[in-house]
Parts: sequence; C-alpha cells; structure tokens
Amino acid sequence: MAAPWHNVFLGTETGFLKGVNIEKKIFKNLNESSGVDKNKEILAMCWCSDKEDKISLGLKNRQVQTLSTIDYGYVGSFECSGGTGNIKGMAINDDSIVTCVESGLVSVWTTEGKEKATLNAGDKIDIMRNNPQSPWLVATGGNENDLKVWDLQNPGEALFKAKNVKNDWLNLRVPVWVSDLQFIPDSKKIVTCTRHKQVRLYDHSCSQRRPLINIDFGEDPLTAVAVTHNENQVLVGSSTGTMALVDFRKGRMVQCYKGFAGGIRCIQCHPTLPLVASCGLDRHLRIHDTNTKELLHKVYLKSRLNCLLLRTEWTQEDEKNTLDSCSDVKKNNKTDNSRSDSNDGESDGDSDDDDDGLWNMLEKVGHKRTGRQENPQIKRKKKT
Repeated sequence: MAAPWHNVFLGTETGFLKGVNIEKKIFKNLNESSGVDKNKEILAMCWCSDKEDKISLGLKNRQVQTLSTIDYGYVGSFECSGGTGNIKGMAINDDSIVTCVESGLVSVWTTEGKEKATLNAGDKIDIMRNNPQSPWLVATGGNENDLKVWDLQNPGEALFKAKNVKNDWLNLRVPVWVSDLQFIPDSKKIVTCTRHKQVRLYDHSCSQRRPLINIDFGEDPLTAVAVTHNENQVLVGSSTGTMALVDFRKGRMVQCYKGFAGGIRCIQCHPTLPLVASCGLDRHLRIHDTNTKELLHKVYLKSRLNCLLLRTEWTQEDEKNTLDSCSDVKKNNKTDNSRSDSNDGESDGDSDDDDDGLWNMLEKVGHKRTGRQENPQIKRKKKT
C-alpha cells in the first residue's frame, strides 16, 4: 500500500512533482532537481492502479514516466511517439497507458512502451479523459473539435459525436472549444466546459447529439471542471480565478468559492470527504469545503501548477482533522448568526441611552471664520 504521508500530488511547469501533506502544510519535491527543466514540464498525470502506488506523468518532451509513491523512484519510462503537439491527456486501461496528443492521435501503450492500438480523434485536441468505471471508454474535445466518445476495444468509429447547439439569435454559428470534460459517475452522461464560457451536459447513450443542458457562465474562459457527490452539480474554474458550483436543475451558479489570485488549471473533488482541491497559475494548492465554501487549507508551492491527484485513502488522523476543520467552520458560522440575531433583539431604550451618553461626551467644535469675514475692511484691488 502507498505511503500515506502525502495527501496530494501536483505537477508543475518547472517539471517538479510535488507531494503535499495537507495538515502540516508542507511539501516535498519528489523527483530529482538535477534532471528537471522546462522541457520536462508535467502536463498530465494519472494513477496507474486503484492501489495508488504509482503515478504516470506526461511530460512536455513527450516522455511518459512512472513514479512509485512508496519510495519515489522511477519504475518505467518511454517516449510517446507519433502525432504532433503536447500531451493533452493520460489514462489507465487495465495494464495499458493511454495517451493523447494535440494533433488528435490517441495511443494505447504497454507499460514497457510498446504501442498496442491507435485512433485519430481530430486536430486541435485540448483534453482527453477516460471513464473511471469503464476505463476502455475515452472522451476527447478541443478547439473546433466537439466532444467525441471512443471505445478503445473497437477504435474504428466514435461511439458518440456531439452536435453543436443551434445558431444564436443573429443566426450566427456558435464557436466550439472544449477545454475540459468529466464523466458523471453511475450514468452515461458527460459534462464539458468551454473557453467560450459554456457548461454543457451530454448523454452519449441516447440519440440526441446536442447537449441536454447548455449553461452560459460568467465572462471568462472556463478551463477546468470537476464532478461532485451530487450528480446534478459540477464545479467549474475560469482563466481569471473564479471557481463556482453550477446546478443543472436550476441552470445557474449556486455557490462561489473565494481566495484565488490566478487562473485555475485543475479541480478535483475527494471521492468520500466533502473536499475539493484546486491549483493553477497563482502557485497555491487550495482545499475548500464543498458544503460551506470555506477555505480549509492553502499551501504555497513556488511553481505554477498544471495538474493534481488526490489520494483516496487518507490517514485516520488526517481524516479526523479535516472533518474537525469542517465542523469548526460550521460552528463558527452558527455562532456568528446567533450573535447577529441576539443583537437584533436588543431593546431600543438601552441603545438610545448609550447614544445620548456618547453624544454628551463629545466636545463642541466651533466654525472658523474665513479671512474675508475677519477683516471686512480689506478692499480688493480692482482690475485695470
């Protein structure tokens, strides 16, 4: 079983893989600094198994490296050849590693780096993710490349191709740019967010290819989306540091999370605890309570952050402290509300007496006269 010391793992622009202990608010660089540079920027991450004892990293130089979370040593590496552009997504399907590059080439590899299968998802890909409950299903999307769902067991044709929404009120085509997507657990639904400020919900099992729900959100490009414990709600993050909870039933934002100072690149909810982790350009890892919106933890990590992974099994101490933090926040909110209610119920007579005493203690200040009033005899020169 993986060592429980680090709760969160994050990939950075500088190439460091950082492990964070939430309760102690400390972090450690898990890879060697001698081999780190901008060409080894970590663009994508995924767990290698449900045991969470290994992490696969997709680097900017097209290398795929596997790191042990027990002793933090490298246990495998190979080059993601074929296609062009950066790695845009990684996933695990049984004992295989799935990668997707910007040009649209989706490849299935053995752990030794032997290519098993490929498919072409189209150009300008921004994101690829698989269904955790059905890992052979992957979804892709990008710039003018709408949502597609693929079966890696039969990689010929896409199982589902999304259709764009109808033209706008000026009868102009609505542009497409899928920036992130997630599979909704225990369903056939997929949620996407776009750089054109839309949150969309699809059902890839039905004949309707247009989104079931289309919500315009905010004024800034959306860059990250995460599913919550409620299948009708998702969390979205923007390029300017806005993170909000969107409800599909109400068709709008119902909750906003504060404290960000830069664009958000990755959001992930804990599968069992009421926590959401986020990271981005402001170099901070933040842990919020999904119910109360309160910021529970904030850790400065010195580098711009691209992606993160939350460990599922936390230590009992970490779980207890986190739940205590959540309960303390709720108690403080209740105390503040009760204080405000008691203040509203005070008698008017007492407050009036206090006000009179306060006014009596103040000194009287006279008004100064202007120079013209003090010296009325001074005559002003006439203009000649």
